[in-house]
Amino acid sequence: MLKGIDPRLNAEVLGALCAMGHGDTLILCDTNFPADALARSSVLGRLLRMDNLTSAEAAQAVLSVLPLDTFVKDFAGRMEVVSDPSEIPAVQAEVQAEIDAAEGRARPMIGIGRFAFYQAAREAYAVIQTGERRFYGCFLLRKGVIGPDA
Repeated sequence: MLKGIDPRLNAEVLGALCAMGHGDTLILCDTNFPADALARSSVLGRLLRMDNLTSAEAAQAVLSVLPLDTFVKDFAGRMEVVSDPSEIPAVQAEVQAEIDAAEGRARPMIGIGRFAFYQAAREAYAVIQTGERRFYGCFLLRKGVIGPDA
């Protein structure tokens, strides 16, 4: 246990988040996502897990240490609902609320089609599978920077 670190962040997840650089992407996905197969193509090359957490709980923990990129529109994305890309399921609204809280302002995620999301997972730095069982609990987060002390 470390002081000031969310206890939901295990050592493997913390190591990956620390190793990521500016612009690297992280995938947070639900239990139905083909995470193991796609994570093998990621930079890390293996799947990370945050079992027994919802997408929002995992996002809250990750965002407690991971800055989001401020230079790009695709700082965060959600897998679009196949039949209705503009629909925002409850699981996605919950993660959006965590992003907004971490950013201190409303900052909407972009939508990413299902197969484009699979490709983004293959190209990501790391893939973390959560315990989320609701459909469309799949998100992309792009790491930003931490500036020098003022």
